[in-house]
Amino acid sequence: MPSAFETLKKLAPTVSVGVLTADLMSLGSELALLDQTDVSILHFDVMDGNFCPALTVGPAFIKAVKTPLLKDIHLMITEPVDKLADYVAAGADIVTVHVESTRHVHRALQALGQMTNANDPERGIARGVALNPGTPVETVEPLLDEVDMIALLAVNPGWGGQRFIESTLRRIEKVRRLISESGRDILIAVDGGITRDNVAEVAKMKPDIVVTGSAVFDGKAPVENARFMLDAL
Repeated sequence: MPSAFETLKKLAPTVSVGVLTADLMSLGSELALLDQTDVSILHFDVMDGNFCPALTVGPAFIKAVKTPLLKDIHLMITEPVDKLADYVAAGADIVTVHVESTRHVHRALQALGQMTNANDPERGIARGVALNPGTPVETVEPLLDEVDMIALLAVNPGWGGQRFIESTLRRIEKVRRLISESGRDILIAVDGGITRDNVAEVAKMKPDIVVTGSAVFDGKAPVENARFMLDAL
């Protein structure tokens, strides 16, 4: 059985589709539409109203979503260390913590590395670390031995509808150099403001995972949109 990281690596380049942009009153049928595509990852934006302005969902919602897709949990919460076990128990395959969210991000990543995947004990948890747009990419350098994925936010976390921050493209290249110099095998994700109009430009920087939400679940053509985003990558 491949690990969560090995599965992600095999899928890349691919998309992680934001569940909260779907019609939550019809979530089952919305997710069923993704069965008609090659989407393999479902993204959950967890916000606590403290680390960023919005308040979204927690472990109970994540556990309640029944899906064969990998559950990609993006924790935009303050001091996540003591809360990690709850998200893993809810079925997380990927857990990403923010470097800005705690003094002890290294401890958080270490703790994740010792947890057992609730879906399959042999799968493990893919560990990610995320950076806000204003955080220097060099901040992740001491963490490279503890991560499987570095996620660059291309908008400030907390609300939708923001424009993609163009400097993110340069930041992708900086992160790629850091990874290369470390000799580690680490994936790069980009999250925020990625639409049908700019996904081709982002794809030129060859990220492994692109997080996309409303560009897929626009209330009109989620199957077509998902296929378009995947094809662009």
